[in-house]
Amino acid sequence: MKHIPLSVLELAIIREGGNAQQAIEETVRVARHTEQEGYSRLWLAEHHNMPYISSSATAVLIGHVAGKTKRIRVGSGGIMLPNHSPLVIAEQFGTLETLYPGRIDLGLGRAPGTDQTTAMALRRHNTTTAHSFPSDVKSLQAYFCNEDNDAKVRAFPGEGLSVPLWILGSSTDSAYLAAEMGLPYAFAAHFAPAQLFAAIDIYRQHFKPSKQLTKPYLMVAVNVIAADSDDEANHLTTSLINMFLGVVTGKPQPLRPPGKLSELYQYQDVQHAVNNMLAGTFMGGPEKLRHELAGFISDTQTDELMVTGYIYDPEARLKSFSILKRALDSAGKSN
Repeated sequence: MKHIPLSVLELAIIREGGNAQQAIEETVRVARHTEQEGYSRLWLAEHHNMPYISSSATAVLIGHVAGKTKRIRVGSGGIMLPNHSPLVIAEQFGTLETLYPGRIDLGLGRAPGTDQTTAMALRRHNTTTAHSFPSDVKSLQAYFCNEDNDAKVRAFPGEGLSVPLWILGSSTDSAYLAAEMGLPYAFAAHFAPAQLFAAIDIYRQHFKPSKQLTKPYLMVAVNVIAADSDDEANHLTTSLINMFLGVVTGKPQPLRPPGKLSELYQYQDVQHAVNNMLAGTFMGGPEKLRHELAGFISDTQTDELMVTGYIYDPEARLKSFSILKRALDSAGKSN
């Protein structure tokens, strides 16, 4: 197995019995811990109108996490660009890059990160913004790269700064765009793995070199629950399954302690939907994870792996990141 960078995706999930302040504090702990373990980056995802996710003000939280760490790259996974003016995002991430030079990433998605009613509230009844995603990405690039001092609209801070742009996706549409624009591509296999391999093929086959990137760079996000034993990891994973049950049934809930699965999991159609989401999930002790992830990395030829860690107990969560890093490091050294 080739040795590849390892990164983290965070949503600042609220645990049962907790609150948003606690969730944000725990996200900072994850950032500091994974920085010490040698993880490459930590990204935060934009979601709205979701009572148990605390990362809605994504740029604000990125700044907070970057200020509490020293080396790890911090960025968005992603900013849902159709919700925002490209100028505002250029200014926000230009400010972040000014404060934390060389440590900020800007991952971009076209989905709303919420339900359609909330998307309308965010976009002020502008229903065409999702269709303008490619042109908005180009506008964002132009603000960062502008060399025309006479341009009527310019981004300060932002102009002239090197903020890496990424295209995020969970379908083949985004793969075509990332390839056409010559940008790195991050695929969300942690919740929508169905089109992963089709998207990878499209991205690599159609990639065009750009100023930012000379060859394709792929990062795949997956769920990983690591523990000392397979049985313990399976037990911890019940929290993730219950969380996905809330997503599938439209009944969101905080991250619950591991244990009994919701009765909703007994319904065949619900179980099928949840299991489809779990296809991008790896759980187990070090040996099992080493074997299964080595196969996954080989099959996808991904250049970087990003992982979530939906584990209820904060200490078990930090331990999971440590076990995973050592398992992959040892696998890389043995090849």
